[in-house]
Amino acid sequence: MTMDRKIESKTWTWQRITLGVVAIGAVFFLLTAIYRDAGVSRLNVEMERLLVDTVNSGVFKEYITLFGVVEPIKTVYLDAVESGKVEEVFVENGAFVEKDQQIMRLSNLELQLNVLNQEAQIVNQINDIRQTSILMEQQSLNLKEEALDVTYRIDLLGKRTDRSAKLYKDSVISEVEFQETQDEYEHLLRRNKLLQATIEKDSLFQVMQTNQMATTLDLMQRNLEFARNSLGNLTVRAPISGQLSSLDTELGELISRGDRIAQIDILENYKIRARIDEFYISRIFPQQEGNFTMNNQEYTLRIHRIYPEVVNGSFDVDMVFVGKSPDNIKRGQTISLKLSLSDDTQARLLAKGGFYQSTGGKWVYVLSSDGKTARKRSIVVGRQNPNYYEVLEGLDDDDIVIVSSYENYGDKDELVLK
Repeated sequence: MTMDRKIESKTWTWQRITLGVVAIGAVFFLLTAIYRDAGVSRLNVEMERLLVDTVNSGVFKEYITLFGVVEPIKTVYLDAVESGKVEEVFVENGAFVEKDQQIMRLSNLELQLNVLNQEAQIVNQINDIRQTSILMEQQSLNLKEEALDVTYRIDLLGKRTDRSAKLYKDSVISEVEFQETQDEYEHLLRRNKLLQATIEKDSLFQVMQTNQMATTLDLMQRNLEFARNSLGNLTVRAPISGQLSSLDTELGELISRGDRIAQIDILENYKIRARIDEFYISRIFPQQEGNFTMNNQEYTLRIHRIYPEVVNGSFDVDMVFVGKSPDNIKRGQTISLKLSLSDDTQARLLAKGGFYQSTGGKWVYVLSSDGKTARKRSIVVGRQNPNYYEVLEGLDDDDIVIVSSYENYGDKDELVLK
C-alpha cells in the first residue's frame, strides 16, 4: 500500500529572491532621487530657443572694437587775417590748389583808407628824418669850415707875432702894439681848442643820431611794409598745395577777422581719428597697434596722438598706418578696427552672450552629458574681448554652456531641456 507524502513548499525561491532584490533597488533608487532632488527648482525650456557654446582652450587677445573716420595726415586751416566783403572767389570747393594760388579776394574800404593815411604819415616822418640828417650834416660842415678859418688865422697871427716880437725888441713898435698882436694870437689858439672839442662832440652826437635815425627809419619802413601787406591780406592765397574743402562763402558775404574760410588737406597719406570710451583711458598709450581688414587684406595702424580731453564719456586718438595703406580709401570714410590691449595668451574661452547681463559672469548653466538638463554652476571670468570671456575657474574644456539670455529663468537650479 502506498502512502501519499506531503510536499512542503519552500519560502525563499530564487524567483522571490530576484523579485525582492528588484523591489528593494527600485525603492532605493526612488529614495535617492527624492533626496537628490529635494530643494532643487526646475524649469522646462525648449532647446531650440537656446544658444550654446562648447568651452575650449585657445589663443586669447584682449582688444576693443573702434569706429574711426579717415582724415588727411595733415590739414591746414585758412582763417581770415583781415575782415572784408567777398568780392571774388577764384576756385571751387573740392578743387586742388597750388601753393600761393589765389582763392578769394576781399574788399575793405576802411582798411584801404587807413593804410593810405598811415602810409602818408610814415612817408612824412621819413622825410623829416632825412631833413634832420641833412641839417646835422650841414652843421658839421659849418663847424669844420669855421675851424679851418681859425687855423688859417692862427698861422697868419703866429707869423705876425714872431715879427712883432723882433720889432719890439729892436724898439721899432711899441709894447702895446706887440701885446695886442700877442693877445689876439692866444685868443685864436683858445678858440681853436674849443672848436676842436665842439667838433669832436658833434661827431659823437652825429654817430648816435645817425644810428637812432637809421633804427627809426628801418622801423618806419617795416611799418609801411606791414601796412601795405595788410592790403595784400585781402587776397586769400593757398599756403600749401592740396585739396581745398569747407569753402562755402558767397559773393557779398562779410568775413570777420579770424573767421574760418576753408581748409586744405594734404592727400599724400591718411590717418584714422577714432573715439574710445573713457573706461579705457588708463590703458591707451602711444604706439599701441590695431588692425582692420579691407578687400580681404589686413592693414596695421599705430596710435600717433592721444587727445586727453574727455567729451561725452569718450576721448579721441589719431592712428597712422604702419606700412602700406589701402589704395581706395577716401576722406570721411568710416573704418571698423580692432585695438589690441594685450598680447596673445593661452586661455580657456567661453563665447560672449546675453547670460552675462543676468549673472555678471558669476555662474552659468552647463548641459549634462545626455543633453537633457542644464544645471547651474559657479564660475570665475577674467578678461574679455568682443567675442570671448577668459574663464579662470569653474569650467573645463568640452563643457557645453548655455550662453543666451537667462532673463526668463529666474533663479532656477536646473533647466529641463525639451
